[in-house]
Amino acid sequence: MQKPVWHSSARNKLPLCYNATGMQNINLSHKIQKYIPAEVLDIICATARLAQKHGQNLYLAGGAVRDILLEYQATDIDLVLEGDAIAIAQQLAAETSNNIILHTEFLTAKLQLPSFNLDLASARRESYPHPGSLPIVHPADISTDLRRRDFSINAMAISLNEESYGQLLDECDGLTDIHNQLIRVLHTQSFRDDATRMWRAVRYEQRLGFQIESTTKVLLQQSLHMLNSISGERLWYELECIFGEKLPEKTLSRAGELGLLHYIHPQIDSHNLLGTWYDQARQMSLPQKPEIGLYLALLLYRLEAEECEKVAKLLKLNKNLSRTLRDSAKIKGSAALLDDITLPPSFIYHTLCSYDATAIKASLIASTAENVRRHIQLYLEQLRYVKPILSGKDLISLGIKPGPNINALLNHLLDARLDGKTSSREDEIRLLELLNWLV
Repeated sequence: MQKPVWHSSARNKLPLCYNATGMQNINLSHKIQKYIPAEVLDIICATARLAQKHGQNLYLAGGAVRDILLEYQATDIDLVLEGDAIAIAQQLAAETSNNIILHTEFLTAKLQLPSFNLDLASARRESYPHPGSLPIVHPADISTDLRRRDFSINAMAISLNEESYGQLLDECDGLTDIHNQLIRVLHTQSFRDDATRMWRAVRYEQRLGFQIESTTKVLLQQSLHMLNSISGERLWYELECIFGEKLPEKTLSRAGELGLLHYIHPQIDSHNLLGTWYDQARQMSLPQKPEIGLYLALLLYRLEAEECEKVAKLLKLNKNLSRTLRDSAKIKGSAALLDDITLPPSFIYHTLCSYDATAIKASLIASTAENVRRHIQLYLEQLRYVKPILSGKDLISLGIKPGPNINALLNHLLDARLDGKTSSREDEIRLLELLNWLV
């Protein structure tokens, strides 16, 4: 299959035109080249050639279609094959020398390329053994596949087949909802089948500047208790996605309004300061995005240590994130120790040095006492990088016997340097002489 030629003269805004079967007469071939990176298009074309060779239909589906219609760069590349996606993915990986991750139980494969990942799935229908469970999937056609999705704006596809390349498939009126800026579920049991869709509804609403459609909002609020049916890992995944948004505080604030945060912990609130804190986190982290742990620690900052532990257990957080939450609570609990303008730098250093750096950053942002903030900032910007000039090997070469005394002396030298009592190798040797460790 040759790469199609796209026409730049096509209109930017898409009309709502329907044919006799209710399908839009809209072709998006001119949009695909503009909003999908060239390297991704190369892989898409290679996949389409393989699909055509096997007599199978291929479609671009989901978020990429939505973003193309909104004239955003598409980053979530989801290809759907009316056929055997696993076999096609394996052939594609062999041809392109890329790695793949197979999820045979879900009829999906992820192709890992240097700068992006591409998902290839067999068109499928789903059934849920019980609310909150992962679905059982069976092969189906593209129409069935689109109708099992979460929201109408994610239930569209673009044909990648030679005879209909670029044709929009939209049986769920997703394009209408894009024009009306609405987030709408496809059936009344949607949130009961998969309660994580509530979090996604809020995330898409805030990211796109849309509104949750009125009936969908009613269904969401009626189904809030179903959030208890999903695993901690799945809930944490949704929070990770929120923290990956440009302004996660907007989604968290809306989640608080709708009652979703209550199901992480009843004492969490998306208070007015959260936006200010998150903005400071972004400024502090430039040019990178803030660590997820920093966003999480700030969200939970007002909780007591025991309650943070409950959240960590619920979400099944890894050791690093759990430590961040634990240390953040400990620093907050001992903040009074740092609220003294006369503290020597060595005291500040030893008060903070054993704590996780992300937790210390969260405390700097959220602490209200000016002295505490000043001392934490001093630690983060200067004190944590200070080291004695002499090493343990140096001490031994100066005649000090190896043993526990070495570490004690190094700490003593560190304190002296932190407090400005030494600034050179000679100063440190002189101090050791004063302490009668050198003859």
